[in-house]
Amino acid sequence: MTLETLVQQLMNGISLGSLYALIAIGYTMVYGILRLINFAHGDVFMVGAYTAFYLVSFFLLPWWAVVPLTLLAAALLGMFIDRVAYRPLRQEPRISALITAVGVSFFLETLGIVVLGARPKGFTEYIPGLFARVYDLAGIKIPGVAVWVPLLSLACLGLLLYIIYNTKVGMAMRAVATDIETVRLMGVNVDRIISYTFALGSALAAAGGIMWAFKFWQIQPLMGIYPGWKAFTAAVVGGIGNITGAMLGGFIIGLAEIMAVAFFPDFSGYRDAFVFAILIAFLLVKPTGILGESLKEKV
Repeated sequence: MTLETLVQQLMNGISLGSLYALIAIGYTMVYGILRLINFAHGDVFMVGAYTAFYLVSFFLLPWWAVVPLTLLAAALLGMFIDRVAYRPLRQEPRISALITAVGVSFFLETLGIVVLGARPKGFTEYIPGLFARVYDLAGIKIPGVAVWVPLLSLACLGLLLYIIYNTKVGMAMRAVATDIETVRLMGVNVDRIISYTFALGSALAAAGGIMWAFKFWQIQPLMGIYPGWKAFTAAVVGGIGNITGAMLGGFIIGLAEIMAVAFFPDFSGYRDAFVFAILIAFLLVKPTGILGESLKEKV
């Protein structure tokens, strides 16, 4: 492998990993508070991509308007899912919420196929020039999407960390994640804080969906399945419940997936199996992940 190819593959891995990280953050935020894996999260990622597509193609809105509207729509969808599907099951056994999460995921996927059609939709002509540009770095061709996606993902992480550690809502989220019952006794509206958590996580997933369309040029109703599962793997690897760990895990999974294909091209058809093998290995050897801590199960 030449140096040029190695650098290009590293950039591709970082770019892909940053997208996994944006989705993984939503998983880890919800788990940190409810100890629930929201399997519908990958489908919110899909809804974000489709929302942006129709806003820019049908309504002809500029990207500076499309992005905030898409994030708002995804945040409202996340809050709606929590209100309708999860809140009524707060006091029920945790397996009930888990089964509901799977059901919501299937519902969004099937609804997408019925309403939007199963045929993939092309995103090529709507990609902003900044992402379509190719940069020449000492003779190495680097696509703009491989440069800007990680930078924007890090900016999203920075904004999220600011909200978590420097606002009252963020302080309430950390308190609820630590001891939900005590926080409720102190007069905090726990359901509202959980709803805000779903909103933030869903908005980040939508941002990932938009940039995924920029990177892979097309969208379809089942596009959130494998990215969602790989983002879940990233959350486990980084330490589920830890936001920084989710970001770290996303980059690790993205780099591992791309570099495995780069070094072993004959096994490129097994790239998904390779990622899930990493998940199994961490669950066997270090189930709390790289930055995760042991958590007491709620009864």
